[in-house]
Amino acid sequence: MNITGSIKEVRAQVKEWRRQGLTVGLVPTMGYLHEGHKSLIDRAVMENDRVVVSDFVNPIQFGVNEDLSTYPRDIEADKRLCEAAGADLIFHPTPDEMYAADFFTFVETQKVSEGLCGKSRPTHFRGVCTVVSKLFHIVMPDRAYFGEKDAQQLAVVRRMVRDLNMDIEIVGCPIIREADGLAKSSRNTYLNKEERKAALVLSRAIFHGREMVENGEQNAETVLSAMRDIIESEPLARIDYVEMVDADSIEPVTKVHGRVLAAMAVFIGKTRLIDNFIVENC
Repeated sequence: MNITGSIKEVRAQVKEWRRQGLTVGLVPTMGYLHEGHKSLIDRAVMENDRVVVSDFVNPIQFGVNEDLSTYPRDIEADKRLCEAAGADLIFHPTPDEMYAADFFTFVETQKVSEGLCGKSRPTHFRGVCTVVSKLFHIVMPDRAYFGEKDAQQLAVVRRMVRDLNMDIEIVGCPIIREADGLAKSSRNTYLNKEERKAALVLSRAIFHGREMVENGEQNAETVLSAMRDIIESEPLARIDYVEMVDADSIEPVTKVHGRVLAAMAVFIGKTRLIDNFIVENC
């Protein structure tokens, strides 16, 4: 497995793979990889001849006073995980490699990026779409793999690919959880022992909400109210949002019908965590 920070070298390698008739999968990440990321790489290795993992903490998707400077990084551990999973190339650029000093071109979606996380992080998805679009142009993959934990991000990327006629298959992969239910996240490392225990309130609310729907409850507010009650019972938890929306358009729904996303963002202490569940054909 190779690692490079050079756009030119990535393009040269992919060009050679294409010359050999090989398919290419891309797993975009911000590094500090865990089992959730590994599940994406595993899937990509199964479905493609060659796999590129991008490992880049993208500065333009962080807002003012967000955790860009403290976001966890460990490229040596990332290399070990990627190699064990069977990735072929890590693209680990610097911000200067990705963004020229006078960079001012952005890719932005509307509507689908405006609710949920878009409300409290208004520039976030512009940064996501811009960097993902750049990665797609650099790697030119056949398929790109994203985790369903970031369900709105997945919906935004799918809409961007559709609307801009990008010839790339977007593959969503299931949430990977710790043994006690907490969704795996690089930001979990911010939690102290007490906060880590308190964070389980997210998965408890998710599991309870899903169970209500599976048992026949179709009123969205009834489900959301029960989920909020669980979260609000935890003193260290502060709700950013708990909402139910159409999983593709991210428009709010009042009834659980079709493909529906129940999503939440909750602060545990100073750490903002997200979780969700998706139900279909209810």
